[in-house]
Amino acid sequence: MRETPRPQGSASDSGTMQPQPRPGRALAHTTGASGSGTPHRSDGRPPHTPRGARQPDPVGRPGTTPPVPGRPTFFCAIVLLALVTWQVLVDGPLARLDERASRSLVGTVPRGLSELGADLGNMTVALPVLGCAMACAAWRGRRAAALYAGLAMVLVPVLVIPLKEWTARPGPLEPWAAGYYPSGHTATAMVAYFGAAFLVSRRLLPVAAVLTAATGVGLVLRGYHWPLDVLASLCLGVLILTVSSSCTRRSSG
Repeated sequence: MRETPRPQGSASDSGTMQPQPRPGRALAHTTGASGSGTPHRSDGRPPHTPRGARQPDPVGRPGTTPPVPGRPTFFCAIVLLALVTWQVLVDGPLARLDERASRSLVGTVPRGLSELGADLGNMTVALPVLGCAMACAAWRGRRAAALYAGLAMVLVPVLVIPLKEWTARPGPLEPWAAGYYPSGHTATAMVAYFGAAFLVSRRLLPVAAVLTAATGVGLVLRGYHWPLDVLASLCLGVLILTVSSSCTRRSSG
């Protein structure tokens, strides 16, 4: 018995012809409808959203241009700062371990070398660097970025001084004194040098990291601060720089 061939396309098409495209969802993904004569739902639209058109998120989620710290980094800094502060206040095991580590580290390098690193956190050294970067950014038309970088530096003593008064931690070489936690020199160095790098060129970020690390290491090796003092200030620096970068992006967006 002869089988009737199934029609392809319309009733006037022969069985040997290729199937004709049918309008529908599949055509929405066909690129370049020129010459087909068929209406195209996606004509004139780019296949993907350009990366530069993505709106930045103030807390560093996808769409934010680096080097703004992401949300996990921000919250980890808060948790770590709270944990270290609690240990210092109650003289917990972490604080006692910190003191033993400090006593074994102080004086292991020449005094002049450790003092050179510690001096990088002096305001007379760090602030001129940030000031020059702010002037350069303002001259380039980035006045909002320069303003928030300056406000970030203002936040350093606003946050550090109350913590020093609250914790009243003595120093490694001056047990009769109080007010060593957290390290103001470390926070000053981090905010100043990273802030300057953000304003001038992100290629300078490794330099900012080296200068900040040299400051913290010098403070510990010279005996000016305990290691946890430096760690707490690094956490503060992350928080301050994150807020400053977010404000800058909101104002420019």
